[in-house]
Parts: sequence; C-alpha cells; structure tokens
Amino acid sequence: MDKKWIYYAGLVAVAVIWGANFGVSRLAMDTFDPILFTFLRFGLAVPFFFLLLKLKEGSVGIPLKAALQLAVIGLVGVTGLEIACMYSIKMTTLANASLLNVAPWPIFAALFAPLFMREPISPRLIGGGGAAIVGVCFIILGGGEGLNLSSDNMIGNLLAFGISIVGALYNVACMPLMKRYSALRVSTWLALFGSLFMYPLTLGSWGKVDWSGLSAGSYMAIAYNVLICTVFAFIVWNASMFKVGAARANFFRYVVPAAAVAAGYLMFDESITGWQLLGTFFMAAGLVWITLEKQKGIPAAAPAARG
Repeated sequence: MDKKWIYYAGLVAVAVIWGANFGVSRLAMDTFDPILFTFLRFGLAVPFFFLLLKLKEGSVGIPLKAALQLAVIGLVGVTGLEIACMYSIKMTTLANASLLNVAPWPIFAALFAPLFMREPISPRLIGGGGAAIVGVCFIILGGGEGLNLSSDNMIGNLLAFGISIVGALYNVACMPLMKRYSALRVSTWLALFGSLFMYPLTLGSWGKVDWSGLSAGSYMAIAYNVLICTVFAFIVWNASMFKVGAARANFFRYVVPAAAVAAGYLMFDESITGWQLLGTFFMAAGLVWITLEKQKGIPAAAPAARG
C-alpha cells in the first residue's frame, strides 16, 4: 500500500480527536476557566514532549535563531489562537464560529503555502476542496442554528474569520522549520513557548478551582487533552502535514466539525439532521478525491536536529 495513506489516516485521526474534544472540553468548562484549562492542556504536555524528544533523538536543544522563530510562532499560533478561539465562541454563535473559523482555513493555507513551500495548487485539490467546503457548510449550518449576521455577533464573526487567516499562516510557517528539525522537536518547543506566554493570563483563575474536589471526569478530561489532543495530535499532525503538504493537510480540518457533531450525539444526545449526513458525504468524497491524486514527490523526512 502506498505509504502516503498512513499520513492521510493520521490527519483524519487527529481531526476526529480534536472534534471529539469539543464535547470533552464542554464538560470541563463546568469546572475550569477556559484559559486555565487551555494552559493545563499545553503546560502539562511540555514535560511529555521533552521526554519523548530526549528518548527518540538524544537531545532537546535548538539554535537561538530557531528558538526565536518558534517563540513568535508559539505566541501567535498557540497562545493567541487558542485564546482567540475561546472568545470567538463566546462572542458569536457556535455555528458562526465554526463556519468562519473552519471553512476558510484550508483556502488560506493553500494561498499562503507557496510563500513558504513550493506546493502547487492542482485542479484536483481545488475540486476536492470545493466539495469538502460544501460538505462542511452543510454539517455546520444543518444543525439548526444557521448563520447569524446580526450586529451583535459581528465582533465574534470577525474574530473567527481572522483565526482562519492567522491559523493558516501559522501552519505553513512551521513547514520550513520542519525541513531542518523533526516534527517532534518543532511541536515540543511550540508547546513550551505557547505555555509560557499563556501562563500570566491564568494567574487570577487558579484560586477559583476546588482542586481537592475534582472529579474523575475532570482528571480524564485533562488527561485526554494533554496526552491525546496535544502530545499525540500535535506530533502526528505536524509530521503528516509535512509529508503531504500544508495545502492538502488543512482540508482535513473539515473532519473536525463532523466529529464534533458525532460527539454531541454520543455525549449530549444532540440530534443529527439529514443535511449534516449529506454534508458528511460531500466532505468525505472531497477528501478522498484529494488523497487519490498522485503527487510528484513527497518531501524527505526532516532530520533529527541536534542541539
């Protein structure tokens, strides 16, 4: 079997994990402040990242220039984006936030990719991506909330749309670094810098949590976010994105809303409409069409950096 299927399967698996996390995080928000919970997710993941990096590559360091680059990317792509996502959901409807955040992201990634990597935009990518966009719109808007463009939601709508632009830029900005360093090393330092910049924003939240009274469900939510959604997902996503290209990889973000709908059905007894099922079909067809394209070459694996 062509090895590229491993990387596409990795992208789908991570998207499902992130989609399911909508339900897990919703439960956790009853106990934790959103920014504190996000900090716990990344901050507690940092030791695991460094341990894995040391065991796998024998060193953990990076040159000063790369550290400065990763600090900027971590500030924008981890600290900034995670907090912006939280406030976009707070300041507009969930349907608006999902649609304006998720749907444009791969389009901007495809547009930005040539600035950082030589990634051609093929007719198959455009066709498959178009079908996936139609599908994700059906999935998000078919849930009953619909798109609400009232002035009350405008700031949240603009914030969600801005996330898709900055997020896509963040993704493709990581690609040149992964030519020189492994996906694990890049993910490790991004998590570290993102956590460091996020910590000051949590100082007023620690005392609001009844730490001695945390339930097993709260600990499970933290463990899922740290080990699965962050450590496992970041490494697999970055490695797979490097192999198939940022433009193709980001269209697999469209699996996230479908997984979130499934999580809502399983965890909160939310209904699934016919429009959402139809959207899932269109999205899946578009992504399969993208994966069937024969690429001229897959970039060589990034070497394990020593530092």
